[in-house]
Amino acid sequence: MVGRRGRRLRTVSTKAPSLTERRKAATQLDIARAAAELFTERGPDDTTAEDIALRAGVALRTFYRYFRSKQDAVAPLLAGGADRWRERLAAAGPDAALPDALERSIAASLSPADDEAAEGLRWTRGLLRAAERDPALRAVWYRVNQESEDRLRSVVAELAGPDADPLEVRLAAAAATDAIRIALETWAETDAPVRGEGGPAPLAVRCLRELMGGMRLLGPAVTEPGTAP
Repeated sequence: MVGRRGRRLRTVSTKAPSLTERRKAATQLDIARAAAELFTERGPDDTTAEDIALRAGVALRTFYRYFRSKQDAVAPLLAGGADRWRERLAAAGPDAALPDALERSIAASLSPADDEAAEGLRWTRGLLRAAERDPALRAVWYRVNQESEDRLRSVVAELAGPDADPLEVRLAAAAATDAIRIALETWAETDAPVRGEGGPAPLAVRCLRELMGGMRLLGPAVTEPGTAP
């Protein structure tokens, strides 16, 4: 398929996941939610893999089939939000202005439309608070963000067009990922609500604007050193 700007767009596969794949993903998410609940309630130190498996209603061997450690178990929950916002960004289409598309997709993704989405953000807040005292859990959080940034680069490249500087594309992906990460970490330190002023959505947009201010791809052209403005 060719976009209006004349570049060829990648075709997204519409093949539905198999029943086995759906069951696997559902089990992993059940375990992730159980781990998030327990880490929030008790903290990682007072939670075992056995506790998580029991809360999720699975055998311990099933837990270790999917996860290497209790901290790893929360990765699907943390990654799910990143997956959804990248899909929303990609859906903006080739004619969308990249800065606007990033802002809109980030704001929409961090503005929960229902109680389930709001609960997911509350779990994220609990996990980030627990991660302050658990280096292994903090490492999972940073790994999920790095993986999200790596996947985001191809989406940004599609929206930016074939003439975009690869370095600018990489910087844009890093800025967007860091904007969300920093906003969630900052919000998690407070008791602000998940919606409205003080919530993660406006904070992430502010972070993005601050980070992208000097980028040619995401803002006005910068003046090279030694040249007139």
